[in-house]
Amino acid sequence: MLKNKKVAVVGNQTSMIPGTSGQFVHLVDTLLNSNIKVTKVFAPEHGFRGKADAGETIKDGIDAKTGLPIISLYGSNKKPSAEQLKNIDVVIFDIQDVGARFYTYISTLHYVMEACAELNIEVLVLDRPNPNGNYIDGPILEKEFTSFVGMHPVPVVHGLTIGEYARMMNGEGFLKNKIQVKLWVVNLKHYNKNETYKLPIKPSPNLPNAKAINLYPSLCFFEGTNVNAGRGTNLQFQVFGSPYLSAEVFNFEYTPQSNEGSKSPKHLGKVCYGKNLSNSENLNYLQLDWLIEAYQNTENKNEFFNSFFNKLAGNASLQEAIKAGKSAEEIKASWQDDLADYNKRIKPYLLYE
Repeated sequence: MLKNKKVAVVGNQTSMIPGTSGQFVHLVDTLLNSNIKVTKVFAPEHGFRGKADAGETIKDGIDAKTGLPIISLYGSNKKPSAEQLKNIDVVIFDIQDVGARFYTYISTLHYVMEACAELNIEVLVLDRPNPNGNYIDGPILEKEFTSFVGMHPVPVVHGLTIGEYARMMNGEGFLKNKIQVKLWVVNLKHYNKNETYKLPIKPSPNLPNAKAINLYPSLCFFEGTNVNAGRGTNLQFQVFGSPYLSAEVFNFEYTPQSNEGSKSPKHLGKVCYGKNLSNSENLNYLQLDWLIEAYQNTENKNEFFNSFFNKLAGNASLQEAIKAGKSAEEIKASWQDDLADYNKRIKPYLLYE
């Protein structure tokens, strides 16, 4: 499929495959060693080598190992331009996703597919397992809350591999003007979504292990509040806390510090009161009780939510329901009809049992 074609790769530190020596080798190096004409690399949030903070501007540059030009797809340039894709025959997308709507790599995939469709360039997605692929949960995004942390009418936990997600974007007309790209997906062998898949490489700086990845869909809501979700600790997305939570209710204390992946974490240098979830049982559903409990036990409730929360939720109703004192069960009941419809809609795009 790639022979005699000029290739661009959208990748990061997770774009690894096992080499002959048993160690991981980067996809770009593997392709070059196989005489594939890779001419440039596109880098998503966190950069090509995956060391930048969340939300940090990624600069264009040159990959020191291969000498290939690296073009950032984060910041002001989220969609490859016609000039950047000039003389490219096929774009390979190979990035590990974690199955949550607000994880921005699926938004990068959207813009890559859209740009390639407009220029009649093929897209080849190398599929990877979804570590949160064994369940589907959360509200469906409403159109007026579309942003880079939620571009499509899907639930918070979408249950698809990155290859299935690409097929859905094409088939459901999610791209601009309902344009479709010539899409190839290289399927996974022997993959079962109900089997636990432990990622061999951390997918981003603040998802260091399987527990953080499992808790991420539930704890990421705290990014839209004044609660710290473990950034600035070595338990990112495994603890939460803030100086405004009741120390009597939340008896776990920690102090966020500047570290790799979070140079300026929320409540830097301040004692936070919260919970340590690093030894909790694995979730196979979206947990709202922690969010509700934090809201109910915070000082100055009118300062709890920030403007980012509704983008993460994909609606205004979740925040309103929490403020109104509704339980997690009541809130989740309101999603069920939409989730049943979503489960029917995705069937044509599924590649695995």
